[in-house]
Amino acid sequence: MPFGSLERPSLGLGLLQAQLQRAGMPCDTRYLAFAFADAIGIDEYLWLSRELPYTAFAGDWLFTEALYGPRPQADAAYLDAVLRRDWRLDEAAIARLLALRRSCRPFLEHCLDAVPWERFDVVGFTSTFEQNIASLALARQLKARHPALFVVFGGANWEATMGRELHRRFPCVDAVCSGEADHTFPALLAALDEGRSPATVRGIVHRHRGRSVATPPAPLVRDLDALPIPDYEPWKRDREASSVGAVAATMLLETGRGCWWGAKSHCTFCGLNGGSLAFRAKSPDRALEEIRHLREHYEINFFSAVDNILDMAYFRTLLPRLAAEPPGMTFFYEVKANLSAEQVALLAAAGVTTIQPGVESLSDHVLKLMRKGTTALQNVQLLKWCREHGVRPEWNLLYGFPGETAQDHADTLALMDAIWFLDAPSGYGPVRLDRFAPYHEDPAAYGMTNVRPMAPYPYLYPFGRDSLDQIAYYFDYDHCDADQPLPDPGPLVERVRRWMADEQRGALRLLRDGEDSLVVDDRAPAGPRGLRLHGWQVAAYDACDRVRTRDGLARMPALAHVGADQLSSFLDACVAQRIMVRNRDQHLSLAVASPARAWLAASDHDAIEAAA
Repeated sequence: MPFGSLERPSLGLGLLQAQLQRAGMPCDTRYLAFAFADAIGIDEYLWLSRELPYTAFAGDWLFTEALYGPRPQADAAYLDAVLRRDWRLDEAAIARLLALRRSCRPFLEHCLDAVPWERFDVVGFTSTFEQNIASLALARQLKARHPALFVVFGGANWEATMGRELHRRFPCVDAVCSGEADHTFPALLAALDEGRSPATVRGIVHRHRGRSVATPPAPLVRDLDALPIPDYEPWKRDREASSVGAVAATMLLETGRGCWWGAKSHCTFCGLNGGSLAFRAKSPDRALEEIRHLREHYEINFFSAVDNILDMAYFRTLLPRLAAEPPGMTFFYEVKANLSAEQVALLAAAGVTTIQPGVESLSDHVLKLMRKGTTALQNVQLLKWCREHGVRPEWNLLYGFPGETAQDHADTLALMDAIWFLDAPSGYGPVRLDRFAPYHEDPAAYGMTNVRPMAPYPYLYPFGRDSLDQIAYYFDYDHCDADQPLPDPGPLVERVRRWMADEQRGALRLLRDGEDSLVVDDRAPAGPRGLRLHGWQVAAYDACDRVRTRDGLARMPALAHVGADQLSSFLDACVAQRIMVRNRDQHLSLAVASPARAWLAASDHDAIEAAA
């Protein structure tokens, strides 16, 4: 249902479709979001789903009248408190939303008429982000028109306590699949087919004597190789029948689940994975088989991996094999930011053109508050290597962490100015408190108090506070220590906005000129200039391609003859010239090698393997 993505299929539904077919259970999947996009126009759909702030839940709010009936006072309060006050939407945007709302009821009528619902015994809805209210609105009308239908919900919005409370509040939902449903949903269907109670299946919320009851948690899928290749044929069918063909298509790919870093050191603000944090990955043979099948069957060359983090073993296994595949395929992956230069080069060679590296901050202290396991200069060196090897990093700059200081902002601003020529953040904003995150599990331990569902929730679900506490995924909060308020984020936000908008950032390149190196600097405001490095200076600057301490440099054989004062003077000069950055006693060269260093020469394969 809306507001599902139009450019890519649903991985969960694709897996379930294939799993049911494997089990001999007839199944069809409908991407009804295409019909809504056709009804309101592709530009309006993309505005709603991409441009409006998703935590305003405007897409969900559109369907509240279709679900609950007219609520003029609640609607007026939502427009004023959430859209006008919190998000500062102008009156033109408000009017646009109100006009689009008039399309919701006719769309639901279309859904009721366009699908032969009487042919089906069970109807399942997947719901993530802003899909809940539209899905519930259709489910309620379906149940009224076809009382014999057994309605099941699943997806991220229905995990754990959220699913239990939503099930309790909406009688039109017969059962909920909570957690990974690859095996539990087919097992639920088998139980229904055999006349058994849903209580015999793990990971299910169902009704017993009028009460919502949860069975024990669903077991994690341990062997990802045993899962079928997802069936995206219904998405292809519905997409081709729609008028949204101009939206570039992306093929979804899953090669791993969970987060190996989170299992070791759960980032304080991260609520991804819910109860399935344990990391599992497909074998390289199985992953490559799936990639080839999806490419040949759907003729789409861009793959977006849904993995929360790339399996580091793939640097030894899958990625070298992807690098040897015929050209044309490109990939998006989420990675950890402390990759080596060799690994970034291998990503590029394998066709990974875009990564989300989880940079999140340019302050060592804030990164420690997050438990990211990286440093500010490690983040910068990754941004540099991405530029060198043609990999685009998509990263967010977050602020407002409990314990954050004015010095953290000052350090960030100084580092930001030094790396202005590198890729700016893709987005920015205050840290959120999400369900399942350590912040949510024990807010008082992190200086958070008065934890409450985000402002839009009461306008989406007209229930009491206790109920909203169970339904919400996003929360607002106050800081315990009122005597030490967080620093004003205004200067930081203003600088980030300028960085993102600046299209004339210049470049800082490192060129070879015989035995010398030439640093070519055409960053504003200094304008074009060249700095020549001679002899041992070349070795010192090259060594700082990755983060080095002064003592570490002094111990290098190539610099053993250089006096301590001489080396310190050189490093000071590089920092003063803004061709190097320093954080305490750590140094990092900033110039981007042009052409890129040949990390993938045959002699470097062992180095790549060691780094992985």
